[in-house]
Amino acid sequence: MKGDSHQERGIISFHDFRRRRVKIGYGVMVVMLLAVAWTMIYPFLVTIFNAFKTKTDIYTFPPSLLPKDWVWTNFGEVLKYVDLGRHMTNTFLIFAGNMLFAVLFIGLAAFSLSHLKIPFRKGFTLFFMCTLMIPSATYMIPNYLNLQSLGLLNSYWAFWLPAAANAFWILLLKSFFDGIHKELFEAARMDGASEIRCFLQIAFPLSLPIIATILIFGFTQTWNEWYWAGVVITSPEKYPIASVIYKYVLSGETNNIQENVKFAILTIVMIPPLMIFAFLQKYIIRGVNLSSVKG
Repeated sequence: MKGDSHQERGIISFHDFRRRRVKIGYGVMVVMLLAVAWTMIYPFLVTIFNAFKTKTDIYTFPPSLLPKDWVWTNFGEVLKYVDLGRHMTNTFLIFAGNMLFAVLFIGLAAFSLSHLKIPFRKGFTLFFMCTLMIPSATYMIPNYLNLQSLGLLNSYWAFWLPAAANAFWILLLKSFFDGIHKELFEAARMDGASEIRCFLQIAFPLSLPIIATILIFGFTQTWNEWYWAGVVITSPEKYPIASVIYKYVLSGETNNIQENVKFAILTIVMIPPLMIFAFLQKYIIRGVNLSSVKG
């Protein structure tokens, strides 16, 4: 019992769990969670298993989740229609530029709002909060016109520059920087450290959990971005992966790709986000825990 006292207590204590009503309610909650989880997992399973089916098996009625014959050649057929390596490289290049500008410019902006005595600091923060209320579609046309006047269309700068002005990421980093004790920066300034050095050597290492969360948000946004890419990119060889999926799988522009090959394309495209999330999962949990403690 002494060992149990050191364990983290859940939402239901052992004494409460002995009552019948609590057990029934707990059972209903577990069933509901499993049902919700199944509705989320089922589309992934259908996509993965259909990638190993023949075209005839996909249209078989009644449908079956598992394939009758596991066809591995569907993944080889993908290369005949789509150069996934090129377009994944394009997507990672866009993501790397987005994160570089986000950490450099957004990180410095958030650090300035949090720990520097700049004029109208509260006004800037309020302004960034107000921009979150504006629908993204309303400033898509101004962004396009600005990029057109700068001659940056059909280039990845059309992704990188807007990423450096993400108000949500600024406020997210600022809220995290607000929880860092100012004494750390004051001691560094007394030792002769500049503000840039305070950011790079103190604020940045301490904010790795929240930066990992931004990496997940940024990667998901870049990986799923197809509409903006279709607006600013005109060369098909520069398309990110989401634009290729829309063109070859969803829009029906090319009808010569069989359905099982389309599912194989979707299965391959699902792998990198899952790997990124699995790699950064512990940092995201740390960021959530630290944010909850500071809140």
